[in-house]
Amino acid sequence: MNFTHLDNNGNANMVGVSNKVATHRTAKAMAKIRFPQDIYQIILENDRQTPKGSIEGIARIAGIMGAKQTSNLIPLCHPLPLEKCKVSFEYSETEPVLTIYTSAEVTHKTGIEMEALTAASVAALTVYDMCKALTHNMIIEEVRLLEKTGGKKDVCIK
Repeated sequence: MNFTHLDNNGNANMVGVSNKVATHRTAKAMAKIRFPQDIYQIILENDRQTPKGSIEGIARIAGIMGAKQTSNLIPLCHPLPLEKCKVSFEYSETEPVLTIYTSAEVTHKTGIEMEALTAASVAALTVYDMCKALTHNMIIEEVRLLEKTGGKKDVCIK
C-alpha cells in the first residue's frame, strides 16, 4: 500500500500538488450536539440564546473562522484560498439534538473536506462552550463528511 503522507523513510510528508490541475471542489459536513432534554427546552424557549449570547450567531462565525484556519490546525493540510463557507443549524423536534451543517468551496489542486469538517467541529465546540454555563452534560457526536465533489472522485455519504 502506498502511504501518500509518508516519505521513503516513513517520515510525515506533505503531499506535492504542483502537478495536479485546479478544479472546483466542494464539501459538506455535519456535527451533532446532544443535550439533556430540560436544557434543550431552555435553549429553545430563550430563542436559542445562552448566557454567552446567540448560539447560532457566534457558532457560525467560529465555524467559518475554523475552516479558514484548517491548515494551521491539521499539520499536513495545504493552505487553501477558501472561496465560500456556510454554517447552518437544525434543531430536532423529536430529540434534544442540534445538528450543525457546513459547506465549503474552493478552486484548487487539493480537497476541501478538511475545511468543512473543521468548520463543523469548531462550531460544535463553540456551542458546547456557550452552553456549559447551563450544563456540562452535552455530547458532541457524528462529526462526519456528507459529500465532496471535485478532484479524483465525488463522494456522497448518507
